[in-house]
Amino acid sequence: MKIKKVSQNNRKKAFEVATYRQGYLFPYAKLEIPPSRENPIARVYVDKELDNEAFTYELESGDEGTVHIDHVLEYNRDPRHMRDILLYKLTLAAQDRVKNSPLSKRELIRRLGTSPAQFYRLLDQTNYKKSMDQLMALLHVLDCEVDLVIKKNRLQKAV
Repeated sequence: MKIKKVSQNNRKKAFEVATYRQGYLFPYAKLEIPPSRENPIARVYVDKELDNEAFTYELESGDEGTVHIDHVLEYNRDPRHMRDILLYKLTLAAQDRVKNSPLSKRELIRRLGTSPAQFYRLLDQTNYKKSMDQLMALLHVLDCEVDLVIKKNRLQKAV
């Protein structure tokens, strides 16, 4: 995801990050080198060297830091990003199970009723266009049980 625009909001003590989808806030407190009254932010810009996928801020002291869009999305718990993280983790688990499975890849492909090309796309952790259904079917064929655990967000107060 590309960053379209970034600005500082000292009143909210956060950066306002605009993407082509929507806007996000990223608080100064989450920065590696946070600004202070004595060392405020001098400049912030979308970093072209990082293909517009990050922004860089400079403090008056000359210190600088970079924040990748993934950090912003993770902080804001963006649903698409969280889905991609889950898909990535399930894919790595499937890769490990395929490697240690007594079944051959040919047998796995046959049991899934798919093509070899589709099977290898399913095992590609950089492919986020696959469906959870396909991945769950593969894990089922590998005799894996997948449990989804829903936890209360750490940031929320208990009621």
